[in-house]
Amino acid sequence: MSISIARPRTLSQAVIPQTGIAREMAVVLAASLVIAASAQVSLLLPFTPVPITGQTFGVVLTAAVLGRNRGVMAVLAYLAEGLAGLPVFSGGLNAWSATRAGVPVIVGPTAGFLVGFILAALVVGWLAERQWDRSILRTGAAMLAGNVALYVPGMLVLGSFVGFDRVLALGLLPFIPGDIIKIVLAMAALPGAWAMVRRAGSASP
Repeated sequence: MSISIARPRTLSQAVIPQTGIAREMAVVLAASLVIAASAQVSLLLPFTPVPITGQTFGVVLTAAVLGRNRGVMAVLAYLAEGLAGLPVFSGGLNAWSATRAGVPVIVGPTAGFLVGFILAALVVGWLAERQWDRSILRTGAAMLAGNVALYVPGMLVLGSFVGFDRVLALGLLPFIPGDIIKIVLAMAALPGAWAMVRRAGSASP
């Protein structure tokens, strides 16, 4: 009788094939800290309340590596850390820090992007489980889909603060060059990591 071995659906499953509850929790927590660290790469722009950060890249990359469920859990853990008052949001802020709009971050102009992080992790993680992270073009498409999922709630909330006639100029257009760079980096990193996993697997006895 032959025993079939399920192929890994995500990069994390390929690297860590067997996990228990404690290890799952550790992986999710570690991913949330990666997102928190990426958020500290931040640049405030004088004309918009939305900063340029590495946060988006941290969200979509961890979701691609972890898959849908653990990717969403990592984002939820990250948001919970901010709600608990930890300085994990961009610029070392937390959910209750005051914004330039005079309200806490959690209900401020960028609050929609926090919701968008969950949607982006859901979309990218789902696509990664269907092997979209294993080729360059599909990785780019998955990252683009994640960015769309992120921007929709982000700009809806931002528009209620700055006006919907200005939302594209303040919430989207200035960030396109950076997003393109992040997508290109993911297109190189993820298929490259899968190639390394395949080589390691073929070399193992």
